[in-house]
Order: sequence, then C-alpha cells, then structure tokens
Amino acid sequence: MAGNAIVQIIAAVFALALYFLPALLADRRKRHDMLTLALFNACLGWTVFGWLLALYWSLQPNPPKNIAGEVAQTRKVIRMRAFSSALMLRVQKRASARDGSDN
Repeated sequence: MAGNAIVQIIAAVFALALYFLPALLADRRKRHDMLTLALFNACLGWTVFGWLLALYWSLQPNPPKNIAGEVAQTRKVIRMRAFSSALMLRVQKRASARDGSDN
C-alpha cells in the first residue's frame, strides 16, 4: 500500500514536471519573459496546442531589450546606405559626363 502511494507521488511529480517543462526550460535559458511564459503555460498548457506553443516559445532566443532603439538604428543604417549609394551614383555620373566632355 505504501509502495503504491510512493509510485503515485513519483508519477504526479513527473507529470507536473512534464506539464511545466516549457516554463522550466525558459527558466534554465534565462528568458526575460519567463513569468509571462510560465503563466501562459499554467493557463493554456492543458491543451496540447497551448503546451506546444509554450514549448516553442521557451526555445526561442531572448527578445532584444530595446526593440524601438534597434528599429531606429536599423532605419538609420538603411537611410545612410541609400544616401551613400545615391551620392556615389551622382559622383560617377558627373565623372563620366566630365570625361565625355574632355574628349
């Protein structure tokens, strides 16, 4: 009788660990949104889709801390590249026009 209770306790602990596996993985991977993921896992993990979604989420890399800053920086780099390309084309156009008028 006591052996059966121990087996049931071990099975319950194993089932809980399996249920909260996405949250445990997120904690081990030091995700910044671990609490949100754990709450999502606790609320929707009982559905297979919710558990799989939480597992997928827990395996993703940490999101950047300053998304707005990164977007602004990326836009700035793109604008600078576009400006540099346009400037280079203009310089080349002027140089070719000057070389053509010299001949």
